Amino acid sequence: MKSIELVKFTCKLLDTKKATDIAVLDIRKLSSLGDYFVVASGISTIHVKALAGELEKKLADQGIHPRRVEGEKSAVWILLDYNDVIIHIFNDETRNFYCLERLWGDAPRLDEKDIKQ
Repeated sequence: MKSIELVKFTCKLLDTKKATDIAVLDIRKLSSLGDYFVVASGISTIHVKALAGELEKKLADQGIHPRRVEGEKSAVWILLDYNDVIIHIFNDETRNFYCLERLWGDAPRLDEKDIKQ
């Protein structure tokens, strides 16, 4: 699966599972970490865990496994590293504290229409 296809799949699943404030940052020209950051919020630690778990399961069903997963115990910020696509699922307080969108302010954000094509 190409990285943009993974982004679209991820955003659709997160939206279906009621994640909030989904954002996609294009980091290709800024970093060798990957191509995209997908950033989303859950309303509680249980929701954050459920979002990450469902995403990991659905991608594993397609033979796609993360290089690493971090933050599952605390579930205030779970990071799923799929090489070119790095997914950050936060609770609101932690997302506001770290504010990745501001830290990566030079990264273009993909429009909703780009993701839903």
